[in-house]
Order: sequence, then C-alpha cells, then structure tokens
Amino acid sequence: MFEDYVSPWMTEELAMLANSVARFYQREFVPLLPRWEQQGVVDREAWYKAGEAGILCASVAEEFGGGGGDFRHELVISEEQGRAGVTGFGNSVHSGIVAPYIFRYGTEQQKRRWLPKMATGELVAAIAMTEPGAGSDLQGITTSARRDGADYVLSGQKTFLSNGQTANLICVVVRTDPEEGARGTSLIMVETDSVEGGGGFSRGRNLEKIGLKAQDTSEIFFDQVRVPASDLLGEEEGKGFVQLMEQLPRERLIIASGACVMMERALRLTSDYVKERKAFGKRILDFQNTQFRLAERYTEARIARTFVDDCVMKLLENRLDPTIAAMAKWWTTQKEVEIIDECLQFFGGYGYMLEYPIARMYADSRIQKIYGGSNEIMKLLIAREI
Repeated sequence: MFEDYVSPWMTEELAMLANSVARFYQREFVPLLPRWEQQGVVDREAWYKAGEAGILCASVAEEFGGGGGDFRHELVISEEQGRAGVTGFGNSVHSGIVAPYIFRYGTEQQKRRWLPKMATGELVAAIAMTEPGAGSDLQGITTSARRDGADYVLSGQKTFLSNGQTANLICVVVRTDPEEGARGTSLIMVETDSVEGGGGFSRGRNLEKIGLKAQDTSEIFFDQVRVPASDLLGEEEGKGFVQLMEQLPRERLIIASGACVMMERALRLTSDYVKERKAFGKRILDFQNTQFRLAERYTEARIARTFVDDCVMKLLENRLDPTIAAMAKWWTTQKEVEIIDECLQFFGGYGYMLEYPIARMYADSRIQKIYGGSNEIMKLLIAREI
C-alpha cells in the first residue's frame, strides 16, 4: 500500500539515491546492528564508510565538500536509514542539524575548516542544547562563555548529546551575555581534540536508555575551558537564539518524516505477521477487529505522510512557518507511538520480545515525543497563534 505512493517532491534522481542508500545500509550497517546495540555506540569506522558513500552532508554545497543537494536529499537518506532500522547512526544530527548551522551561519573560513571534514566523517558533529535544568526552554540555559582576550572561557554542563561519546565537533549553545536573555545567546563550535585531555573538558558516561541502544548519548562538562574566539559561529555574538529558531522548523520536519517512516514500517511488519499467524483456526487478519484497526491505522499513516509532504514542499519554497512545523512534529510523533503500540498488540507475547523488530521500535519511538521540543511545547507554540 505504501509502496505505490510517491511523494510530490520525489524525482527520478532522488529515487536512484534512495535505492543506492538502501543498499549501502543493508550491506554495511544492518549486519553490525546487534553488536552496536550491545556496545552502545556505532563503530567510528562507520562514519568514514558513510562519508565515502556520499551519505554525509548531502545538502552542503560541493565547494565545501558536500553532496551539493538540498533538503530532499537529506530527507531521502534519513528515511532510508529508518526503513533499514539503523537507529543508532546519528547522521540526522550531524548532517541534518549541525552542518546546516555551519553552512547557513558560519564564516567562509569556518565552512572551509569544518564542512569538508564532516563530509568525509573525519569530524563527527553533535549539538549541545539541553542542560540538567533546561530542556525545551532554551532561554533557561546557564552554560556561559566569557570573553577573555582572544578566547572564550566556557563553564557549564550539557546533557543528552546524541553522538556524545563519538563527536569531535560540538555546537554548544551558551550565554555570552547573561544580562540580555535570548539576545545574549550564542553558538560556539568546540573541537574536542583541542580541549580534551587538557583539563576542564570532560565527557560523562554513555547514558543507558530504554531505546535507541546503539546511539551514544552523553553528558559533557566545561570547567573554564578556553576556546578561540574565532570558533564563535558567525561573526557576531548574541545571534544564537535567532539561529536556533530559524532552523527549528527544518529539524522538526526531519523528526516528523522519521515518524512517518516508523509508522509505515510498523504497519508493513504487522500486516505480514497477521497474514501468517493463526488463532482459533483462522488468520489473525481474518478477524474483523484486526481489519478495522489496521484500516484506521493505515489511514492515519497516509494522512501523516501527506501532511509531511506538504510541509516539505513548503520548506523547499521557504514557506514553512514554525507553527505548521510544530503541528507536524507533535501530531506525527503522537501517531507514531500510538500506531506502533497497537501494532505490537497484534504480535501478542512475541511483540514483547526484543528479537522482534516491533519491540525495539516500541522502545525507540517514545523519545520522539520529547526531543526536538516536547509535544507539550509544540502545542503551546500553536496555541499562541490562535
């Protein structure tokens, strides 16, 4: 049913890219998933392989080492990763979030310094927003960056960093002027190779989560860490909050797209299962309850996909406003959790066994309602426009 649908933004070139990326994931990453989940982190070598395959920084201009594509190329790569079940590889943060910040706001020198290495996998990027006392409320951050001569001196703590154990380039949201509120927020790029081991910077443990087992998620700590002033993203202090707000619709659309992929994958797996599994002498699919429930869920998944496709078209035309992006993020992730939960029920006791993909999807999907701005915050943003 989903195979017959073609998104309005899809082209023949993008379809060829999707096929190529799908083969790459099946060949290079899927066989390694059990080990990655056990060790709690994707092998560092995987980033170099992804770089060689052109999977990193697909929407970055070729002159900076990227693929020269646009948001659609990034989305195709992200969606194929979801279809393959490769949940631990943090490319959506690396290529989908950090690279656009540098490409959009960085100086010419900064772009040439970081983007080519991100495209090859030499640099793995993370973004440090959340703090123990500040999650969706970015105005509540306390990590500071004090100017001292040719340096900034960073102090504070960040948590829940995706790629946290692996990243060697971290975009850190800081206060450069604590008296100015949002206008005192800046983004500073920290190359960990230059500060790690020298005192002041440290990584916490790889946090144990209920899902996304192969994704390294960590705390980081800054204690009077000196970073060159040239590592301020852009040329001017106090632009960080505006930069964050401008990019959030894109980031939330990536999350919504991923939610669509997970709904569709869960329904495919469930459809195959209920056609084979029998109870009381007939297939589970032959029960009217199964038919009605799946009919409802297939309909919701198609509605979600159509909504997200409309948002993609708007983003490509620079018409996606934050309110619509917030709607897409909260509704699709809510439906993702609901649909996967209901699909798991059709598997019975087997659905609770981690050897079945639906069980891992159940655990992995729950975070979607939290990161990228919690769904409650999304509803508040929408309510402001009523």
